[in-house]
Amino acid sequence: MVPDSEDGAEVEGAEAEVEGPSEGTDSSDIGGSADGPGAEPGDTAGIEDGAELDDPGGAEEAGEGEDLAALQEELKRLRDQHLRLAADFENYRKRASAELTGNWVRARADLVRSLVEGLDDLQRVSCFTSEDTTVEALIEGVDLVERNILKALTEAGLEVLNPEGERFDPNIMEAMMRVPAEEDGQDETVHQVFLKGYMFKDQLVRPARVSVYKDDD
Repeated sequence: MVPDSEDGAEVEGAEAEVEGPSEGTDSSDIGGSADGPGAEPGDTAGIEDGAELDDPGGAEEAGEGEDLAALQEELKRLRDQHLRLAADFENYRKRASAELTGNWVRARADLVRSLVEGLDDLQRVSCFTSEDTTVEALIEGVDLVERNILKALTEAGLEVLNPEGERFDPNIMEAMMRVPAEEDGQDETVHQVFLKGYMFKDQLVRPARVSVYKDDD
């Protein structure tokens, strides 16, 4: 029967449409790419950029490590330099102390050397006897000893303070007593020197001991 054949043809055509595309059809044409519907090929760059974002952190850590190593090396260099400077300063201090001590000893030796001649004269005077020496010779010998010793000390830097008649100076004089002034203008002047004073290179060895005029008020 003819109607039955037409119904069968319609069924077969419907089945063919349901089966989908043929084997030659590219799967990319259906529903877009494998990355999902509507995805573009360039969208994979976002994933690659995300991977590259991890690299700056590692580089920063590496840079910090290099800076730390450089600082440690600089600290080591400065420590070594400090130790060398400390050692040099200690050696300099020892040398300066030794030189100062040596200079002091030599200065004292020079002073003693200058006094030896006076000591020789004093020993000769002590050998005088009343049988072969007059009083005049003894006095002359003592004067010679005094002159030699004073010369040696003066050359070494000693200054004799004999301030009779000068204005009283408490820095280099010591007032033993006060004497009433006899004339105008004598107030606070030296009346008499009981004991001479001495200065050695601007250092007071002994103040002059004096009596001082004082006006009666």
